[in-house]
Amino acid sequence: MKTATAEHAIWRVWVDAKNRIVSFHEAEGFRPLEFHSHEMFLSCVDEYAGRHYRYQ
Repeated sequence: MKTATAEHAIWRVWVDAKNRIVSFHEAEGFRPLEFHSHEMFLSCVDEYAGRHYRYQ
């Protein structure tokens, strides 16, 4: 999920490590992660995919 303008964008995902799920939308019981760099956001997404997390 992206918020604000491109120059002030904040990229977010929510993670449930117990059930190995990453959400692109706020979800109860999930831990939020916030990124101010699109490259870091993509690196995080890639890292969880490599760990076989499920995306929703």
